[in-house]
Amino acid sequence: MPKQKTNSGAKKRFKITGSGKVKMAHAYKSHILTKKSTKRKRRLTHKGIVNDADMGNVRRLLAIGK
Repeated sequence: MPKQKTNSGAKKRFKITGSGKVKMAHAYKSHILTKKSTKRKRRLTHKGIVNDADMGNVRRLLAIGK
């Protein structure tokens, strides 16, 4: 059976933590920032953890076993 390929877009967007969780950047931080509050922009700067409901899809894109 051939090796499973990692999705090129996903490997640029996600990082695996030591405990096996997946880190991601928040959306809505790239443009139209003048109407967003400073507090909101600051919260979006920090990395987030992928939700459990989406974890299966992300792990499949990154070719990570269970």
